[in-house]
Amino acid sequence: MTSDAAIEIAELDAWYGESKVLHGVGLRVPPGATVALLGRNGAGKTTTLRAIMGIVRRRSGAIRVRGRDVMRMPLHHMASLGIGYVPEERGIFAGLTVQENLRLPPKVGGGGMSDADIHALFPNLAERLTSEGTKLSGGEQQMLAIARALGSGADILLMDELTEGLAPVIVQRIRALIQELKSRGKTIVLVEQNFRFVSKLADHFYVMEEGRVIDEFPQSAVAARKEQLNRLLSL
Repeated sequence: MTSDAAIEIAELDAWYGESKVLHGVGLRVPPGATVALLGRNGAGKTTTLRAIMGIVRRRSGAIRVRGRDVMRMPLHHMASLGIGYVPEERGIFAGLTVQENLRLPPKVGGGGMSDADIHALFPNLAERLTSEGTKLSGGEQQMLAIARALGSGADILLMDELTEGLAPVIVQRIRALIQELKSRGKTIVLVEQNFRFVSKLADHFYVMEEGRVIDEFPQSAVAARKEQLNRLLSL
């Protein structure tokens, strides 16, 4: 393993109870890169993110974030590394307004994006600051989850199934948002079944099946892998 990666994983195994769900997973995310984990439901993509964050506690192997071994790091210390997690279920706090949801996470690093910057990136949220977070549409809740991570100061973002269940017009807005975050130098790991969404966003791709990485390829190889991915992901 090297020390210059934003995230690096080697020989990662993970369990839920007695069930082993990750088998020797390895991947590398350079600083400022966007990396996509592809695969069908149950392939181990979400578990990989949860293992990086320490949410899955029974695991073995090596995980380094900015060169630091995080395998024994307490979960509540992960944010201090500037890493933010946008879970598939979004994690919006019921009963709290949009503004309260945005201000809940502690600030790390340089303190995160300013309110003005977040409002510029997420104009829909700027208009709904006093609304309860769970009263937002699905797309607005997804944007709130992303905005909350950015407001905390995270510059490594783990994002799980951003487009699931969203209307095509909202998917286009989220694609534009990811492109903007890329242009700002954010390091992004995207878990997606929707290959069309990430095909032009990611710099590198890892394909997972049954808890293993079975293939990887750079953006330049996407066209050549299209037929293979169609079969594998049932696109």
